[in-house]
Amino acid sequence: MNAPRTRVQRRPVHGVLLLDKPLGLSSNQALQKAKWLLRADKAGHTGTLDPLATGVLPLCFGAATKFSQQHLDARKRYRALLCLGQATATGDAEGDVVQTCAVPEVTPALLARVAAAMTGPQTQVPPMYSALKKDGKALYEYARAGVEVVREPRHIEIYELKLSLSLDVKDFVAIEIEAYCSKGTYIRTLGEDVAKALGTVGHLRALRRTQTGDYLAHDCVSLADLEAMDEDLRVAALMPVTALLSHHHPVTLCDEDAGRFLSGLRRRTTLPDTAEVAVFGPTPNSLLGTAHIAGGELVPNRLLNPLEIQQIQAQANRASAPIFEDLKH
Repeated sequence: MNAPRTRVQRRPVHGVLLLDKPLGLSSNQALQKAKWLLRADKAGHTGTLDPLATGVLPLCFGAATKFSQQHLDARKRYRALLCLGQATATGDAEGDVVQTCAVPEVTPALLARVAAAMTGPQTQVPPMYSALKKDGKALYEYARAGVEVVREPRHIEIYELKLSLSLDVKDFVAIEIEAYCSKGTYIRTLGEDVAKALGTVGHLRALRRTQTGDYLAHDCVSLADLEAMDEDLRVAALMPVTALLSHHHPVTLCDEDAGRFLSGLRRRTTLPDTAEVAVFGPTPNSLLGTAHIAGGELVPNRLLNPLEIQQIQAQANRASAPIFEDLKH
């Protein structure tokens, strides 16, 4: 007879974990694993990675979930391996091969021309095997049922694109893709478009996100590393909530104005109009929320509650490190 499972005692944890998502896990599976290891009572992520993709996946805990939207618009950088000559139903190695095609000669000069032509603003049709929703149902659900849904092209931008022949793969002609792109860009679709421009078909064999916003892969922690830590080190691995607000202009309020701001009231200010403001109270580690300045008024956007503020301060004190060091610099 199996012993009953021990119930995990959840606790308030606040901050951002830069996770190096492993191969084979969905973003939600990786999130739930990290949440369990931290015993956190609230968690979310700032966008997803396919199960067959690895790399930078920022995870938000506690009060950080209130500001996760701030990171959805971040630019991303990817490395991918494109297999030429075979197209799959999903655009990656997870799907069945649906088309084969001869591969013409691929030269560095041709790759440079294709990369130049595909750099810049453009539209992209999302793949059927994606989490985008149509009438409340994910597109991949339609795809698995054999139903093709009309998808509207989306505006994206490829800021940098580098294509090169892979010398490490012998079984098929492979192209290494390095792309720096806007939010909403599907690298699987980009790979298919590259193959088409080369006169053939293709699918991704590997995909790694190496950067999202200011966050780089070498700053990430793996699930294995997180699992090997004790609980204090796991919490210490979190970046502060303010890491999501590093591009916001900081404003500090006195006690009286801080209390009124937390009540949702606008405050008069002589500061110029500013779209993104991080608002602090007078005591250390006292993030109150976000706001914008318009017409001489500081207008609340997203607010923390007093309990969250106290918990963040207590967590910072336990870590014995200035939680807003990144913001100050």
